[in-house]
Amino acid sequence: MNKGTAIVGFLLCFLAGMGLQYGLDHGKKGGDVIVAAETGELDHSASPIPVTKEDPQWGNSDALVTIVEISDFECPFCGRVNPTLKRLKDEYGPKQVRVVWKHQPLPFHKNARPAHEAAATVHAIAGNDAFWKFHDLAFQNRANLTPENFEKWAVQAGADLAKFKADFAAKKYAAKVDKDMALAKSIGATGTPAFRINGVTLSGAQPYEKFKEIVDAQLAEAKKLVASGTPASQVYVALTKKNAGPAQPAAPEQAAKQPQQPPEDTTIWKVPVVDSDPQKGPKDALVTIVEWSEFQCPFCKRVLDTTKQIEQTYGKDVRIVWKDNPLPFHPRAKPTANFARFAQKAKGDAGFWQAHDLLFESQPKLEDDDMKGIAEKMGLNWTQAKAAIDGNKFAEPIDAAAELAAELNARGTPHFFVNGYRVTGAQPFDKFKTVIDAQLAKAKALVAKGTPRASVYAEIMKTAKGPPPPQRKEVGAAPKDAPAKGPATAKVTIHEFSDFECPFCSRVNPTMQQIVQEFGNKVRIVWRHMPLPFHQKAPLASEASQEIYAQKGHKAFWDYHDKLFANQKALERPNLEKYAEEIGGVDMAKFKAALDSRKHKPRVEADMEAAKKAGISGTPAFVINGYFLSGAQPYPSFKKLIDRALKEAK
Repeated sequence: MNKGTAIVGFLLCFLAGMGLQYGLDHGKKGGDVIVAAETGELDHSASPIPVTKEDPQWGNSDALVTIVEISDFECPFCGRVNPTLKRLKDEYGPKQVRVVWKHQPLPFHKNARPAHEAAATVHAIAGNDAFWKFHDLAFQNRANLTPENFEKWAVQAGADLAKFKADFAAKKYAAKVDKDMALAKSIGATGTPAFRINGVTLSGAQPYEKFKEIVDAQLAEAKKLVASGTPASQVYVALTKKNAGPAQPAAPEQAAKQPQQPPEDTTIWKVPVVDSDPQKGPKDALVTIVEWSEFQCPFCKRVLDTTKQIEQTYGKDVRIVWKDNPLPFHPRAKPTANFARFAQKAKGDAGFWQAHDLLFESQPKLEDDDMKGIAEKMGLNWTQAKAAIDGNKFAEPIDAAAELAAELNARGTPHFFVNGYRVTGAQPFDKFKTVIDAQLAKAKALVAKGTPRASVYAEIMKTAKGPPPPQRKEVGAAPKDAPAKGPATAKVTIHEFSDFECPFCSRVNPTMQQIVQEFGNKVRIVWRHMPLPFHQKAPLASEASQEIYAQKGHKAFWDYHDKLFANQKALERPNLEKYAEEIGGVDMAKFKAALDSRKHKPRVEADMEAAKKAGISGTPAFVINGYFLSGAQPYPSFKKLIDRALKEAK
């Protein structure tokens, strides 16, 4: 039995044990475990979004949900969504979810097309596993998509070098890329990343929760079909016909009429403007454009020509307001944000916008030496500027803007609100013009009724929709034997539901450390075990950590916690014992006996049951004095809820 089959077998046994047998038609019905179709075995060319063995795939062919990913190796947003797709694979498994790749190299990414042809060649030569290995290497090295690297990655993925070189040079599989691009165009997927989930459209690098909402809904639909007699092997075709309709390989003018994005958000949102926000344009402008942006983002730079055209076209009728949203995967975003804010403090808004232009002009060169040159050009004191950068001096306004972005679901950059109307991404001028003209007409109508120009924006905000309140969940008091960090008298308690094998749980650890550093004794972090069922090593790791706590207390638990997360790929029983020995002072006989007898299994399951009752299904998850936060969120998302909880505690 190969490794893939073993994993499938495990998942099927688990599902059968949980009473989730779907009565698939690939074997005997009833209580027997039924072997599902292997990856790429089924032909779904009858679907409006066809999938065949020519397509790179992960997961079973008869998985109840198929995510078709239309992507570009050189697109930073495509790279950004990969952890989300990894989480979906981990949490749903190959029985429930299949991921299918479609090539869509965008014309302005000069290295994308050859990378896609190389990937198609690897897939044709060496199969699915090799493709995904090549895929990962390409995204990890997005700035170095060269023929030399394609050869190196092909070999690392398991392809024969001589055959790869010959087929790649002959462009043997270029037609596959062309075919995918034609399909993408016919279904309106002209940008990347784009997804069709059983035919349901999802565009862009959306957060996990957006994917989960659609996947769960489609799972429910798929189970209904299977229960009514539709073979699992035909669920994808049936649901895509329902959700997507027939694909039309039509002329370009027809394809252009097809929707390229999900329905627009027509809500007018309450977007406050504060005095510290950098602004340009008159304060009595009839249209206020609030822009969330950052200096390392290439798409923020790309939209500059559009915003300049807006200023030239609308003059005194438009005001542009800047709000920072330094994305965590751009290491120079926060230093440059502090530098621009320093320029604003030294020279007012004019200084900010001068620094703004020079920083974008310098992108991607945004190291300290590059900013020093900009400071000298602007006549700024570099020593003082450097101190502001190193000390994160302007963290308060920067973090406040980022927190507001999260509340308004303005997670990516650039992100705009035109008199409260949302415009996402580096859209062309015509898109902005349509929105601005509509909002300008409304503003002029207000003025005609007697509203002063200077009061127009405030008047619109009076009836604008505010962000929804934070979600709440109740998990009860912390168990007396729960490992914790921080005093029991802390005003804020954070219940952290986590899994030692979950990569997202590992990713959030630096944020948790930052919370401890920033809030000190005001916050207590309580560990709650939540090993997910598809992480086979996680339950015993949780039990081992609980035994460390039982023997040595809180500090030893957190030391062990750190070792487990530092070695997530090595959590077998011998590893757990080795890490326990490294803690020092652990009675290893008792430790081994506890693992042998599964002494702490009921304790772990009690935490899992608390999570289940609260409606918590994924990790990491946090309950902050009753406020719920899901996933490895950035620090500002935690800070906002902690600050709120602290105010309420007073």
